[in-house]
Amino acid sequence: MRTLQTAALFASAGGAALMAGLFCAFAYAVMPGLSRSDDQAFVRSMQHINGVIINGWFLTPFLAPLPLLVLATVLAARGDSPGTLPWIVAALVLHGLAFLVTGTRNVPLNEALDRVPQDATPDRLGSARAAFEGPWVRWNVVRAALHTASLGALLPAIHLHGAAVGS
Repeated sequence: MRTLQTAALFASAGGAALMAGLFCAFAYAVMPGLSRSDDQAFVRSMQHINGVIINGWFLTPFLAPLPLLVLATVLAARGDSPGTLPWIVAALVLHGLAFLVTGTRNVPLNEALDRVPQDATPDRLGSARAAFEGPWVRWNVVRAALHTASLGALLPAIHLHGAAVGS
């Protein structure tokens, strides 16, 4: 069971790191770069990003940590790795919150932007961008921070788990 818990912890940490990195990159590079573009370029670029991001490279590190962290929690509750349970539960809660932010905040904003037609008027493009950009950027920073904190909680869990395995 230790090997299974080790794999679950490392895979969850990898997922948290990849998600934190992706959302941080959007926060400090992608969105500031797009903010310099006109409304049409901004809306079309985000529509294109939304169209390609739902793939295995995104979904695996986004979805897999949740069940893996539940598994790691159950295994830690058995007492195989003393001291890891609070850290794993914290990582699970933080990852779950990030998942909720994405699903309840960023995804609905993406879906609304995706409904802007290709032949939209400049006024429609401007209003769509105004409704999207500020809220999306704020919630993206929140989910980036949550994934980063989830990773931060997993690091001591991995350390303690390794110390327990080594003893």
